[in-house]
Amino acid sequence: MPVCPVCDWSESREKLVDEVFQVDGRYVLVGGIPADVCIRCGEQAFSRETSEKVRVLVHGGTQATRHISMQVLDFVS
Repeated sequence: MPVCPVCDWSESREKLVDEVFQVDGRYVLVGGIPADVCIRCGEQAFSRETSEKVRVLVHGGTQATRHISMQVLDFVS
């Protein structure tokens, strides 16, 4: 992450992050994704290669390693 697109900060750290994706009406959690994370605001950036690997995982019918229960909260203004 040369410059953060959110806060214009130029320092990041590589971390493993978890992301939830909605695919065909179902939610999929992908854990341990390598990302550059801005140390100032926490914005996450993924390389093209990583993004493609996640896309293949989520859309490719990969078997889940485990299942979890998740709370769903609706934002009410």
